[in-house]
Amino acid sequence: MEPDLFTAAAEDRQEKDPASSPLAVRMRPRTLDEVVGQGHLLKPGSPLRRLVGEGSGGPAGPSSVILWGPPGIGKTTLAYVVSQATNKRFVELSAITAGVKEVRAVIDGARRASGGYGKETVLFLDEIHRFSKAQQDSLLPAVENRWVTLIAATTENPYFSIISPLLSRSLLLTLQALTDEDLRGLLHRALTDERGLGGAVTLPADAEAHLLRIAGGDARRALTALEAGAGSAIAKGEAEITLETLEESVDRAAVKYDRDGDQHYDVASALIKSIRGSDVDATLHYLARMIEAGEDPRFIARRLMISASEDIGLADPTALQTAVAGAQAVALIGFPEARITLSQVAIALALAPKSNAAYLAIDAALADVRAGLAGPVPPHLRDGHYKGAEKLGHAQGYVYPHDVPGGIAAQRYAPETVHGKQYYAPTRYGAEARYADVVERVRSRLRGEQDG
Repeated sequence: MEPDLFTAAAEDRQEKDPASSPLAVRMRPRTLDEVVGQGHLLKPGSPLRRLVGEGSGGPAGPSSVILWGPPGIGKTTLAYVVSQATNKRFVELSAITAGVKEVRAVIDGARRASGGYGKETVLFLDEIHRFSKAQQDSLLPAVENRWVTLIAATTENPYFSIISPLLSRSLLLTLQALTDEDLRGLLHRALTDERGLGGAVTLPADAEAHLLRIAGGDARRALTALEAGAGSAIAKGEAEITLETLEESVDRAAVKYDRDGDQHYDVASALIKSIRGSDVDATLHYLARMIEAGEDPRFIARRLMISASEDIGLADPTALQTAVAGAQAVALIGFPEARITLSQVAIALALAPKSNAAYLAIDAALADVRAGLAGPVPPHLRDGHYKGAEKLGHAQGYVYPHDVPGGIAAQRYAPETVHGKQYYAPTRYGAEARYADVVERVRSRLRGEQDG
């Protein structure tokens, strides 16, 4: 198959006028050394290095590579770099729009190009997990016969979404999310490189921080936002992309929130105090500020779990279950979907009846222990499961509660030093009202008083 005329024309325009291409395209790495992040895959002698012919032995091994990772971290870029480094044709298909017919056409064209032009082909297939089993089967002959170098990208677990025969014939590479430091290096390169902005503008620290937050680990999104901000700054005749200009360009306000500074603690405190005060709308406001600022969702989930026990407790015993389930869900799914889970938990906690009785109870008991009121365990409660315990009087006289009507035996449990202390003072709010009635009856029975 000869190169597509429209594709060739577009590439020709880009070569003659590179500035007409989007910044993300202009900054596309030309070699593996220019790839941002993925250091674990780019070490000397790594399979990816060998695939492009670096190191001993020449071009390597597998004719199929599967790249697994979140969006915007360079899967397409790696495929393009492989084709460039190996001087192969690069053909891109998306499993969203392509089917078996299109795949076979590319494979037939690759065979003709190899025979007629001596040019091998890299087939980059994006979103391969969207292909059915039959569609994935159609790739096997090309992989087995090395008619193409297949590089497939997926955001889904390949062990669940890709057929075993294809998976077993492929080199599986797991890509990691880009860090802020990775993106920062990419932005600095785009600002100064002649392929990018060539030093036309600068990016101050506050604007850079905002750009990194809105990028969300996506390199393409970061460069697109940078290009928009640079265009606005240049149009205004400004030498730097101010925070105000960037906000206008991407239509997204910067959140004044430093994850390592006062705002981090102030907003987190306001979130918890709004939950404690049962103001669901203020709760959602502060939650939104934390999410928008790029706060770690696990930190938010931990704060919600603490609030469920500290501020709600037994007034709604299901609150902690909800918060724990939410934290587990957040750990599994991450942002952006985790925002919905965090919202559900925060709303439930804000609207739940409140009680800090459990919090006050353990702190009161701890205060007495720290004050030295940790007296000896009463003899009848001590372990009696060893030889000689009876001679010491251990476990003697213990009344087994299950043998007593009502299941509560009138005997002393606390050490003499704190006998009669009442740490738990239940409220009359929500479900804890029932515990308030129960605890009075139980205490009366333990004292040997008639149960009324």
